[in-house]
Amino acid sequence: MLSRYDFVIQSLETHLFFARIMKEHAFFLQVGFTPRDVKFIKKASELREAFEEFLADVVATSDGVVSRDFLRSDQAVTEYTVEAEKATEFYTSVPFSTKLTKAELDLAPGMGRIEPMLERNVFRLNRRAISLINEIIHFKNAILNDVLACKMFTLNYPLLIDHILREARLYSHLIMKLQGREVINIQREAFEQEAFWNRIMAEHAKFIRGLLDPTEEELIMTAHDFGKEFDRLTMEAKEAMDCTCGRNVTEESLVATRNIRDFKATATKGLLDCQIKSIIIPLLGDHTLREANHFLYLLKIFKK
Repeated sequence: MLSRYDFVIQSLETHLFFARIMKEHAFFLQVGFTPRDVKFIKKASELREAFEEFLADVVATSDGVVSRDFLRSDQAVTEYTVEAEKATEFYTSVPFSTKLTKAELDLAPGMGRIEPMLERNVFRLNRRAISLINEIIHFKNAILNDVLACKMFTLNYPLLIDHILREARLYSHLIMKLQGREVINIQREAFEQEAFWNRIMAEHAKFIRGLLDPTEEELIMTAHDFGKEFDRLTMEAKEAMDCTCGRNVTEESLVATRNIRDFKATATKGLLDCQIKSIIIPLLGDHTLREANHFLYLLKIFKK
């Protein structure tokens, strides 16, 4: 059974990463619909606002609680997040709470003591999260089904909708396990998550490749190569689940993820500086950068 300390820290850190990701998923869906689907636009906006409100409560609860290593990992926010939000709001007129983002940047690390009242508050946050995650999973699944049946057109790739659906399901899985105070089997969970996030990195590369302007040939080729590399690493991580040969896969994943992280950071800055021709909205660049930082954080734990 998880200790009080681990329950609180792991829950809050999971929310700090994933709740912002879910909020942005709702935004990407919202701006991808056509005017015909006004009800879906409204629902996506409501989910975006609900996750933003939830994240604000998580941030307020996390100050002086979460670990220094987590805060230094740049998986909750990066140096580009505020500017990416401002630029994205300018392009779309969808409002973003940069005040909330700045509050995350200013979070202080914990001192190691967890009070029973905080444990109860986190239990309630987890319960709220489960309800919200289930709602966004249902929404994403309905959109994907309609798109695949040619009942809806959206500017988001069908694979992207499936991609963000898988991330929501992982978030749900993790919070359900935490809420049940389950101790995670690190070795088994490591290979499962490694395979999961290698696939996510591969798909990020493919999305970037497909959203770059055709004249950006060098960037397109770099993204293509990353896609192929992470496809291979995904297969190797899956094979490692059934044997004891996973250390080399983890080492390779670590190197590859550092490289794609650096590529995404450069690309996000390039988008903000108007140096890259594409149809990539700036927040998407920062979003994928944070997910690479999250995977790096996990890989360093797995390596230990």
